[in-house]
Amino acid sequence: MLSLTMVTVREAAQRAKDASYRMQSISLEQRNEALEAIASALESKQEKLIGANKKDMKDAEALPLPSALLKRLRYDELKVEESVASLHSLAEQEDPLGKVLSRTELDRGLVLEKVTCPIGVIGVVFESRPDALVQISSLCLKSGNAVLLKGGSEARRTNVALVEVIEAAAAKVSERFGNAVQLLSTREEFRELLAQHDLIDLIIPRGSNELVRSIQDSTKIPVLGHSAGICHTYVDEDADLDMAVEVCYDAKCQYPAVCNAMETMLVHQKMAPKFLPRVADRFREAQVELRGDERARRLIDAVEATEEDWATEYNDLVLSVGVVDSLDDAIDHINRFGSHHTDAIITKSREKAERFMNEVDSASVMWNCSTRFADGYRYGLGAEVGISTNKTHARGPVGLEGLTIYKWRLSGSGQIVADYVGNGKRKFTHRRLP
Repeated sequence: MLSLTMVTVREAAQRAKDASYRMQSISLEQRNEALEAIASALESKQEKLIGANKKDMKDAEALPLPSALLKRLRYDELKVEESVASLHSLAEQEDPLGKVLSRTELDRGLVLEKVTCPIGVIGVVFESRPDALVQISSLCLKSGNAVLLKGGSEARRTNVALVEVIEAAAAKVSERFGNAVQLLSTREEFRELLAQHDLIDLIIPRGSNELVRSIQDSTKIPVLGHSAGICHTYVDEDADLDMAVEVCYDAKCQYPAVCNAMETMLVHQKMAPKFLPRVADRFREAQVELRGDERARRLIDAVEATEEDWATEYNDLVLSVGVVDSLDDAIDHINRFGSHHTDAIITKSREKAERFMNEVDSASVMWNCSTRFADGYRYGLGAEVGISTNKTHARGPVGLEGLTIYKWRLSGSGQIVADYVGNGKRKFTHRRLP
């Protein structure tokens, strides 16, 4: 593994840029072979990886870290299995590079193509989750991008061990992968990376609102990501009661420490008397703390929800609960307080579902299913580098396609512009080709 104690951040960024140029000529077969080699290496080095993680966990528990961060930090046998499965799935994905998005004949023998290509060099900062390092690295390798990673200090040993395994496995397939995956050690190094706008093409932060906003304010490099995951589920007046209970329980409790977990549950006033007492019992069994508005607290035991609660990402077993008069009120509430990440409606009405999904301004909108489905692997993207609430380039779970851009390729046979200007002898046809 390249140690940044031996080189400057500027030199590491330059090595990544050089690697990104080399990687553009690595075949799909070799990229897939590298992913399979990494999967095999994770399995064979599992004991080493888990041992490193146990040391990180022990130190983190002594600090102590919040329970949500501790859950994200764990990299055990199950997490290794999930990483291996993700790598196999990613290797089966079609090639994101070299896709012809459009072809236009400008004139006979002069053909313009719009073709997908890698972005280049990507800088990623993330907190706690070592499994995110595997996802991000593998996605970048498959999509032909070099990556500089900065994980949380709480996962230092695990991240170092993972990068060593990834780099060694990829290098056995092709030396062109050299310096394609590098690990930064300190916050200071990552801050210095943010100044390398001539070498780094994209920054992807995965972490708290404060982290994302501070990065957005500190660099000229484009930033892709989301600053919060304030996700809602709205239970409509004609929702199936059993379905609503199960979906809301899953959205909150299946894994509360992630950005696509439900943080606010809105319930139509006509459904609330039947639904809230029943779902509250399920939440109580899971030790979820409920924070409700006045109408919700008339029906269930909950502490008073404040204005701040509606705009809070808890990442924990805490849930805001509100009663609304109509679908319009639910949509207004979500667009006002949400983070444009993932929001769902539970209803039997297709018409209402269509209105909800059209008018809620979020990267993912859902009907009769859990917000926890907003994930690159579950969307069939193989994996994800993160979830974006941007409205440019990529939105929602960002997988292989979101790590590509395009270039224009014009093939001619000696044409010159002078022939097409003024009273030139040639005219453009601009004919669309298959």
